[in-house]
Amino acid sequence: MKQKFITVALFGAITLPFAAHAEAPMEMIIVTPTRMEQPLNETLADTTVLDEQAIRQSGASDVQTLLRNVAGVEIYQSGGLGNQSSTFMRGTNSSHVLVLLDGVRISSATAGTTALEHIMLDSIERIEVVRGNVSSLYGSEAIGGVIQLFTRRGRGTPDFSASAGIGSHGTKRLAAGYSGSTEATSFSVNAGKVTSNGVSAINTDIAPTANPDNDGYDNTTFNAQVQHAISAGHKLSASFFSTRGDSSYDVSGAWGNAPTDLHHAVANIRKISVASDNRLTDTWQSHLSWAQGMDDSKGYLNGAESSHINTNNKQLVWQNEVRLADKQRVNLAVERLEQSVDSNTLYAQTARSVNSMLGGYVAEYGTQQVQLNLRQDHYSDFGVTNTGLIGYGLSFTDSLRATVSISSAFKAPTFNDLYAPAAWGSNPALRPERSNSKEVGLRYVSGGQQLHATYFDNRITDLIAADSTWTLQNLNSVHINGAELGYSGEFGNTSAQASLTLQNPRDVSNDQVLLRRAKSFANLGVAHRIGKSTVGGEWQHSSARTDYDINTFARTSLAAYDVVNVTARYELNKVLEFSARVDNLFNRDYMLAHGYNTLGRTLFVGLNYQP
Repeated sequence: MKQKFITVALFGAITLPFAAHAEAPMEMIIVTPTRMEQPLNETLADTTVLDEQAIRQSGASDVQTLLRNVAGVEIYQSGGLGNQSSTFMRGTNSSHVLVLLDGVRISSATAGTTALEHIMLDSIERIEVVRGNVSSLYGSEAIGGVIQLFTRRGRGTPDFSASAGIGSHGTKRLAAGYSGSTEATSFSVNAGKVTSNGVSAINTDIAPTANPDNDGYDNTTFNAQVQHAISAGHKLSASFFSTRGDSSYDVSGAWGNAPTDLHHAVANIRKISVASDNRLTDTWQSHLSWAQGMDDSKGYLNGAESSHINTNNKQLVWQNEVRLADKQRVNLAVERLEQSVDSNTLYAQTARSVNSMLGGYVAEYGTQQVQLNLRQDHYSDFGVTNTGLIGYGLSFTDSLRATVSISSAFKAPTFNDLYAPAAWGSNPALRPERSNSKEVGLRYVSGGQQLHATYFDNRITDLIAADSTWTLQNLNSVHINGAELGYSGEFGNTSAQASLTLQNPRDVSNDQVLLRRAKSFANLGVAHRIGKSTVGGEWQHSSARTDYDINTFARTSLAAYDVVNVTARYELNKVLEFSARVDNLFNRDYMLAHGYNTLGRTLFVGLNYQP
């Protein structure tokens, strides 16, 4: 307790002159909570937006580092930059978080998760994080929430931008782009390169049979988009995204690996899309798009390929937004999703399709707000799922509003769950995991100060788990309830934000706490600008968590931790900026996953050219 008090006191002493990332202003227009454009301050769902300014001020290189400061979000990583990670939202499983890139699924159809550790921030313009159950808008996986990444778009006079930096563990980063717009056309082209020598992923003091060498990382990213206005109200667009991550990693000797074994994996995540947006009448906006999200992963042992899995998500979407009256809108959409697997592992079935229909209604009646959603998904392999949401908001004053919602969600069994080799425990008779959620919230916004409090209760049934024969079954039930508190505000040249999440994520089938999830975690950031300089800091706290021992696989405890990061930026002139970031300032030794190393104190400095 004394050590924790000292850490908090030190943070309070140093951060008033330091800068953390700032959350987006409440008037920002967002789309993820309703799939329709809406001001942030009007959404009923708990939503955080990390805009271009927040990304730049953070000094972070990858998405995972930025997300660690978001309320309700926990990140675990098995080693340094580029090593495998998982994202938990409001205590749900990592497979219960839907990740979209410009509205496109880029997840693995076999694992059911998205390799966010390979997405660098150089190509990302904005991130919208919606906490809570929104399957009624997006279908499978959105039990815990949705993270939507938006790639860079062109605007303003065409110009060149670039950034470069170096840091601890031989880390190097280089990015360049050219973007802008003309009278009818906008475009953006961006490329980036990140490399790092890394550290040993596994702590050999805990698992001495692992390879003690450093596990490096190499990432190459390319993103391009173009949009052309054919005429007033009619535009065509196309985009392409690709990231290739080559990461070395360690495997414990408990799995039969030798200390000299060399493991590395190459992951390619790609997205291609074309879309037509058309204002058909004064009240009817149509959006038609085709997209493909790909996850291609290869594993290597001692230089020889040991595994190869390529999955595809092809999406066809026709969405229509109709304005019924002032502040009353309807969203009607039909979708088709085709998933496929190509692998050196023999799957009993390698393709399936999903046909979906959804309807949404958003309205304001004076001081009252309503959101209704209903969705049906028909899977070719296991049948129909129906999900819905009812949300209500009441404004007591211009500054104070209460919200309440009830919703249902599901998570479809993956190809690994259903069709992998029998030795993996697959079961073609599995049903979807189901969720029913309730939320009550209170939000206060006034004079640049924002405060929110939310209570959530999520019950998940038919959770997929292995039985005594190691065969997957719909066995478990999970109950997660808790509260989130959040604040952000500005005081002249100083801004601050803070969040606290209290949760009880437990498996009621065996009365055990869910792995790697804390019962409490918090974040605090403070920003201050002095002339051309901006300096800042972040404090991240997590209580103890439960995990499996890397050697014995018995349950063990991960200690609570506190980490402080600091950042600084200096404007050399109107277009050139110097930046620096120190992570883990006090060099804390802590674990996010048992037996896996986290980085000690690290420094990264860079130059950014942005007209």
